[in-house]
Amino acid sequence: MKTDILAFGAHPDDVELGCGGTIAKMVSEGKKCVVVDLTRGELGTRGTDETRKAEAADAAQILGLSARENLGMKDGFLVNSEEYQIKIVKMIRKYRPEIVLANAIDDRHPDHAKGAKLVSDACFLSGLRKIETVLEGEIQEVWRPKHVFHYIQWKDIKPEFVIDISEFLDKKIASCMAYKTQFYDPTSTEPETPITTKDFYESLTYRAQDLGRLSGVTYAEGFTSEKLISLKNFDGIVW
Repeated sequence: MKTDILAFGAHPDDVELGCGGTIAKMVSEGKKCVVVDLTRGELGTRGTDETRKAEAADAAQILGLSARENLGMKDGFLVNSEEYQIKIVKMIRKYRPEIVLANAIDDRHPDHAKGAKLVSDACFLSGLRKIETVLEGEIQEVWRPKHVFHYIQWKDIKPEFVIDISEFLDKKIASCMAYKTQFYDPTSTEPETPITTKDFYESLTYRAQDLGRLSGVTYAEGFTSEKLISLKNFDGIVW
């Protein structure tokens, strides 16, 4: 499947939280978007890996994803190993994206920064012809994405560019709240965590609103880039 955007998350819900609005917007414009979760999120305080699996499927439907996969890596213990790199290379070569979105380059959860580097390295390795991978009995063709962008998560990292999601904030929030066990629920009897609070729920709006304020739109999501971005012209810039 040739896709436009392949988004990776260390855990199910990372993509929704970091760039769910952008994914929803791209899908609305006819782009094919696929999400690959590196782990099942089995160490999460609330819920189980099975509930996360069902929630991830619900979120995928809300966003309109073309596909979603889970690589079953070990939650809490991501390592930049050859084994994990090859698993990601196989996904890149399978979906052949123009753009890869990955975890924040630095964040509160150690898996996020580790996942960011792991995906970044795999994107480079995926373009090397002497690394041979086989998927479903067939040798894969090499593929290297044109761009690797990192979304922003817990930490307030300064973005290098933002995407206007003014018409898609509601869908972003809906995709996040599909993870019923993970976020704000005043009726829950499970232990409280930093992401289950009402403040965290409200931050989905006020952080997007602040980036929008700074960029001249209503709501926005921010990204960092691994290389300098070149524009052909000024079309598409919000003035």
